[in-house]
Amino acid sequence: MKILGVIPARGGSKGVPRKNIKLLAGKPLIAWTIEAALNSNLTRVVLSTEDEEIAQIARKLGVEVPFMRPPELAIDSANQIPGMQWVLNECEKTDGEYDAIMMLQPTAPMKISSDINSAIEMLEKNLSADAVISLTYPSEYPERMKYIDEEGVIIDPPFCEAYENQSRQELKPIYQKNGSIYLTRRSVLIEKNSFKGAKCLALIVPESRSINIDTPFQFMIADLLMKTHNWKTW
Repeated sequence: MKILGVIPARGGSKGVPRKNIKLLAGKPLIAWTIEAALNSNLTRVVLSTEDEEIAQIARKLGVEVPFMRPPELAIDSANQIPGMQWVLNECEKTDGEYDAIMMLQPTAPMKISSDINSAIEMLEKNLSADAVISLTYPSEYPERMKYIDEEGVIIDPPFCEAYENQSRQELKPIYQKNGSIYLTRRSVLIEKNSFKGAKCLALIVPESRSINIDTPFQFMIADLLMKTHNWKTW
């Protein structure tokens, strides 16, 4: 398969300012995803940003930044799908049509090349599948989560446990996206405006490698783990 890998890295992060180039375990955050992508079986890897400083750092790390992302695709409220469609269209002007596109978010820095290759292999072997998305076991049980109404009263969600304090062994396994890998067939992304499509396969990644950095606390935890542990073997 001919697969385009895209690393989106905008400059306007709010939770952790300048997050994508902030040093994580001695390297800019984007470096970890760039390294994994360049050592994988992806056909081509590009980084998409509207920020010139991020672009310069990315190029020094060895990844292509062939064009700058339009500002309207880099605002806080911008959906990732139009951004990925735009990059795909720009790359296909010179490369010809791709079979699929993989979005690799740098905010999930503990991905490794074998994760990327496993997702590719899954899509290649399952011709009826539209996509592959990385999931992990949640650290908490969603069945035990609650809503709170305007008066501070606890409300059970529709998916709550069958009875109060139900044993975790009785709860049906549930997973959450870990933000690391989104591999989608070209036709699904372009024609259906979707990363997932109708039939999406799950690539299970260990919780120990599934930190998705949105807050300073999550950045601190990832930094500590990646500095002190051989996390790539987890």
